[in-house]
This record gives sequence, structure tokens and C-alpha cells, in this order.
Amino acid sequence: MSASSVRQPHFVPSPQAPSVPSSTSALAADSVRDLVLRGLRAQVKSLPPSLFYDAAGAALFEQICELPEYYPTRTELAILTRCAPTLARAAGPHVALIEYGSGAATKVRLLLDQLETPSAYVPVDVSHEQLEQVAAVRSAQYPGLRVLPVCADYTRPLTLPRLPDDARRVAFFPGSTIGNFHPTEASAFLHRVRHTVGPRGGMILGVDRRKDPDVLHNAYNDAAGVTAAFNRNLLVRMNRELQATFDVDTFRHVAFFNDALSRIEMHLESSVDQTVHVAGEAITFAAGETIHTECSYKYDEPRLRTLVEESGFRIEALHTDACDWFWVAWLTPI
Repeated sequence: MSASSVRQPHFVPSPQAPSVPSSTSALAADSVRDLVLRGLRAQVKSLPPSLFYDAAGAALFEQICELPEYYPTRTELAILTRCAPTLARAAGPHVALIEYGSGAATKVRLLLDQLETPSAYVPVDVSHEQLEQVAAVRSAQYPGLRVLPVCADYTRPLTLPRLPDDARRVAFFPGSTIGNFHPTEASAFLHRVRHTVGPRGGMILGVDRRKDPDVLHNAYNDAAGVTAAFNRNLLVRMNRELQATFDVDTFRHVAFFNDALSRIEMHLESSVDQTVHVAGEAITFAAGETIHTECSYKYDEPRLRTLVEESGFRIEALHTDACDWFWVAWLTPI
């Protein structure tokens, strides 16, 4: 579960706001159907976490970010608030800031307020509607800044708009979303970012650290049941968009820390033997069988250094909190 999205600011439409072409929809209906059926046909059933974030899922995640058990959002915000001036000095002037998975794009303001004469802000997100809102808000807040939204799945190769020739490209990937990638996927993603930012570029990366398993367990099993609702909303979405027949009440939320793999796993467990139809295809579940919906890898320093260096970056600085729960890393190309 990523912490890259926090409460969205009030949106006032602006005729001067940069537009996002509707033809750039990143998750078309055919793509969603193919992703779902591929995962559910597998011997170990799974769904990609990108499917969490329909409108209802995004709203539930904003609630998760405010839960007392869910430490990543407030911890990262505190680090960014303290270290934004240092990060801005390291990035230097004339930065084109590329935010991967911008969501409501609240954290990025801490950087934009500190950067010296930034050249452009490029928010990248799969949600067309939210991206337009973010672009409008940022254009109003920073009238002299080029705001160039890109509606795309950032886990795939990106085509960015033309940026000023003198701009230093700096990627911003907050919220510990890197932990949602399996290690090989994380390496491939960082390789693509390295290619995008180029040899003069940089990256600001949010990373959730290994810690007391009880802290991790509580963060993904909150007492109010919001994370459980967020997880089960995947089934609600499939019922709505793919004419599926999931009985949501027969699937329970399961989340635990897998110490050997250093990751939180989230699953939806069927409580009964049942057959569900999804996009006209029958999918059979045995009682106790699960759909693996998300991994969230937690890093120690050796694991992080290995990942970063294999991807063409070096760690220049690791900013952390008093509890040593989270990192905001400043990376530069090797």
C-alpha cells in the first residue's frame, strides 16, 4: 500500500489549467479485463495493486493515510518538511520535477516551495480526472511554473513532454511505493527512471524501512477496518466494471509480514468453496484460497543499496525520522 496520496486540495476549475488529452487514458476497460483474468487464471491467484485506485479506492486510501496505525504518510511528511531545503539545494536550480504517481500531489509542494527557479513540474498519474485537478491547482499556486501533466501508467516506459534544454530532470517518487514492486520489477522501474532523468539527473525516493513486525501488522490491519474495505473494494470494482459475481462478504482481508521476504502481503481469502464469474469466465475458489492483492517490501540499508546501485543510481543521502521507520533518499546517477 502506497502512501503517495494524501488528502486532495479543494479544486476550483481554471480555464488556464493545462489540459490532459482524454485519449491518454492509462487503464482502458480492455486492459483492466486482461489484467484481472490473467491474475485470476494463475495457479496462485493475484491482482495488480494498480487496480486499487478507482474513485472509491482512492477515497479509502486517503482515509488510511489519516489512521493512527498507518505511520508512513505522516512520517514521510515530517521528513520532507524538515529536509526539503536540503533536498532543494542538492537538486540545484532549473529543475524539471517529475512526480511518478502524483495522486493528489500534496507532498510535492514542500519541494516546489524550496526549489530555486524550477523549470517545470510534470505530474504523472493513471487518473485522468485527478491529474487535471492537480494540474489546475498547481498552475494557480505557481503561476510562472510550466505544469505539464502526463496521464500514463508509470510502470511502463513513459513519453514525456518537451522540457527546457537547461533543466535538470529530478524524479520524485514518494510514499514508499517502490515497496509495491517485486525486487526485479523495482530494479527495472528504477532503470527506466535513470534513463528518463539522464546522466545529470537525480531522484528523491520514499522508502519504508524494516521495523518491529507489530508496527507493520497494525499498519495494515487497522482497528477501524478501513484497510479491509480498501482491499475488498477490488471485488466491488470487478463486479461493477467486469460484470463479476463476487459475494464480497465471503472474502476476508488478510495481511501479514513475511519476514523471510521482508514484505507485507495482502490477500483476500475465500471463506467458502465457490465459483465466481468475471467478464463471462468462471473462476473457482476453494475455501481458504486467496487472491494475492499486494506486496509491500520493507528495506534495510544493504537491500536498498543493492537495489539502487544495480539500477544505475548511487545513494547520496538518506534522511530518516527519530524512530528510524522511513527514509527519504536522494539518489544521483552512477
